[in-house]
Amino acid sequence: MSDKLLVRTYSAGVWVGELVGEIKDQTGTLKNARNLWYWDGAASLSQLAMEGVKSPDNCKFPCVVDTVTLYQVVQTMPITKIAEESIDSVDVWSR
Repeated sequence: MSDKLLVRTYSAGVWVGELVGEIKDQTGTLKNARNLWYWDGAASLSQLAMEGVKSPDNCKFPCVVDTVTLYQVVQTMPITKIAEESIDSVDVWSR
C-alpha cells in the first residue's frame, strides 16, 4: 500500500493525499494532495484506489496543493502503489 489515502467528500469531490493526523467529525486535512476532478479507466473509487486509471490522457487532475482541509468526508480508502503511480502519471490539467 501507498502512504496516500483516497478521500471522497460530500461536496468537494475526490482527493488523494497524505493524511495529517486523523479524520474527526467528518473533517480531515491532507498534505501533498491532488483533486481527482475527472478520471477515465476506473468504474468506481474502489477500482481507482486499487488499480489507478487506465486512460491517463483523458483524466483531469489539477496540480498538487501543499495542504487542504476537507469537510463532510464520507469515504476513505488507502491506495496501492500501482494506483499512486498511475495517478501521479496524469499530467496537470490545463486548458
